[in-house]
Amino acid sequence: MVDKDSSSGSNKENPDQDSSETLIPNSKNTPDLDYIVQKFQDSNPYGQQHKFWETQPVGQFKDLGNSTLPEGPIEQPTPLSEVKQEPYNLPNLYEWTVCDMKSDEVCNEVYILLTNNYVEDDDNLFRFNYSKEFLRWGLTPPGYFQNWHIGVRVKSSKKLVAFITGIPVKIRVRNEVVQMAEVNFLCVHKKLRSKRLAPVMIKEVTRRIHLENIWQAAYTAGVFLPTPVTTCQYWHRTLNPKKLIDVGFSRLGERMTMSRTIKLYKLPNSTSTRGLRKMELRDVPQVTRLLRNYLNRFIVAPTFDEDEVEHWLLPQENVVDSYVVECEETREITDFFSFYTLPSTILNNQNHSTLKAAYSFYYVTNRVQLMQLMQDALIIAKRDDFDVFNALDVMENEPILKDLKFGPGDGQLYYYLYNYRLNNVLKPSELGLVLL
Repeated sequence: MVDKDSSSGSNKENPDQDSSETLIPNSKNTPDLDYIVQKFQDSNPYGQQHKFWETQPVGQFKDLGNSTLPEGPIEQPTPLSEVKQEPYNLPNLYEWTVCDMKSDEVCNEVYILLTNNYVEDDDNLFRFNYSKEFLRWGLTPPGYFQNWHIGVRVKSSKKLVAFITGIPVKIRVRNEVVQMAEVNFLCVHKKLRSKRLAPVMIKEVTRRIHLENIWQAAYTAGVFLPTPVTTCQYWHRTLNPKKLIDVGFSRLGERMTMSRTIKLYKLPNSTSTRGLRKMELRDVPQVTRLLRNYLNRFIVAPTFDEDEVEHWLLPQENVVDSYVVECEETREITDFFSFYTLPSTILNNQNHSTLKAAYSFYYVTNRVQLMQLMQDALIIAKRDDFDVFNALDVMENEPILKDLKFGPGDGQLYYYLYNYRLNNVLKPSELGLVLL
C-alpha cells in the first residue's frame, strides 16, 4: 500500500525512489495492456527493479497480459494469529505514535508536517495545503480506526516527522463488494527522505489493516508503480485567469491578451438548473439511493450507506459543497453534484499566498444533463472565490470537459489496488471512484 495524491506531476516520496521511472501515458486516456508493457520496457531497458513493490501482492509487470491468472485476491487471508503482532522496527532515533485527529494539538502537528513537506508540483510552485477541518473530515469517516493514523516521532524531541493513514471503505469490483482500506497521506519530512522510512511505514499500516481482517486496499499515486488498474488525467478549468497567470499556474495563450482571456473564461452570473439548492440533512436518504444506483454503472466504485453519505457529502464550510436538484412539484431529489476544497500554498510569490481550488467529487445525473450540472458547479465555485476547478476524466467527465473550457493538466494520476488483480486495465470512464 502507498499514499495517494491528487496532484498532477507530483514528486512525492516514493518507496522505490532509487529505481522507479515515471512514465508519460498516451494522450488517448485509454491505456491498454500492450501500451503499459511497451512503455515499461522502453523506460526500463536494463531491467531495473521496483525493489519494494516486487515483494508485495500487487499486479506485477511480468504478469501483464497473462489471461490465465484469476481475477480477485492475489493472496488469500492468513489467520489473524499469524499476523505480526508487534510494530515493525524503526531506526533507533524514531518511534511510532498514533495520531488522534480529534485532538487540536495533534491535528495541528499533522497539518504543519503536511503543509511543509507534502506534495509539490514538479516546478516547486505549489504545495497542497490541506486544512485541519479537511484532514478531520478525510480521516474520521464512520467506522474509522484511530490506530490507522500512524505517525513517526523523533524520540528525543517528540517532533512529528512522518505520517501515513488508512480508512475503511467498501468498494465494489464488478459484482463483488470488497472491504478495503484507502491509504493516503504518506509524508516524510524533507530532511529524512534518505532514511528509507516509507517502505517500513507502508508495511506498518498494512500490518494494522490486516489485524482488522481487511486484506485489500485502494490508493493513487503520481508515479508509475506495479501496476495501475487505470491511468487518469486531471483537467483544470480556469475561474480567475489573471491570478492563475500571475502565479505561474497557467500562461497567456498565443495571440491572446489578458482582457480576451478573462472574457474567454467568463461565466454566467447565475445557475440555470431549476430546483438547485444546497444539500441538507433531510436529503441524505434520497441522495444515498441516487448515488448507489448511479455508481452501479462503473466497474470499480465505492458503495455508500446513509451514514457515509452524510459524512462525505453533507456540506461543510471550506471542506465540501454539495447541491441537489429538487423537483418543484414532487419534492423528489433527481440529481446532485459535489466538490471539495483543497487549496495550495503558492511558493515564492510576493503577491499571492494561496491558490483556492475546487475538486469535482461525486455526482448523479438523472433528469439534468451533466454539462449543465457541471456548468452550475463552475458558476457556484466562481461565486465562492475559487481560482480553479479541477476534475479527473473518470466517470462520465471526459466528454464534457473541453466544451466547458477545461484544459488537460501535465501529469497523470495512477489508481492502484493492493492484493486484488483485475484481468483488464480499466478506462477512466469505467471508474466510479474519487479519492481525496
